[in-house]
Amino acid sequence: MKSPAEQDARPAAPATPARAARPSRRSRAVAAKQQAIRAAALAFFSQYGLHGTSLDQVAEQADVSKTNLLYYFPSKEALYVAVLKDILDIWLAPLKALRDDQEPLDAIRHYIRLKLEVSRDHPQASRLFCLEMVQGAPLLKQELQGSLQALVADKSTIIERWVAAGRIAPVAPLQLIFMLWATTQHYADFWVQVEAISGRTLQDEAFFRQTTETIQRIIIDGIRPRP
Repeated sequence: MKSPAEQDARPAAPATPARAARPSRRSRAVAAKQQAIRAAALAFFSQYGLHGTSLDQVAEQADVSKTNLLYYFPSKEALYVAVLKDILDIWLAPLKALRDDQEPLDAIRHYIRLKLEVSRDHPQASRLFCLEMVQGAPLLKQELQGSLQALVADKSTIIERWVAAGRIAPVAPLQLIFMLWATTQHYADFWVQVEAISGRTLQDEAFFRQTTETIQRIIIDGIRPRP
């Protein structure tokens, strides 16, 4: 009898011309299984970290065998890095959307909202990323010093051009970006503290709106061009 991994790996039936452009049923099933594994891994990694999580826990939560899990992710470290890269894609999407041709204050206002939506909708991802940073990013440092550094340098250049054109007040681009990250991610990384003090989280629509408007007002007033 073939193992689940071997069954997943068997050749798919030839696609008809009408269906060639669409994923096969098997490829969709494989993608769904990989996503279930990543989601289960994120839940455990964000709570217990890499060393406090076992592949047996992840496999049970994802409803797959450990053998099947290892077919897709050959080690716990490989799974951890895959989850972290997924997080980077989510976390950096708002920054990637920042463009030179946008009205600066509107762009920053929109960026703040998008980052708070990430904190609201993906709190586990934000907390795991924070945990990795606190530990010195041993498995993600190369990614940070490569693609992330290049992206931040590109967006810093945009901010510098806005400053040079008098479209925003003089500000150090990196400090602005760091400040935006710190204020928006706080609500995911320190949600226990936020809820303990306020009794509310970003899941509360009124609190989310109040948080967004307050951060937007403070940041925008700080970078608004002066006469």
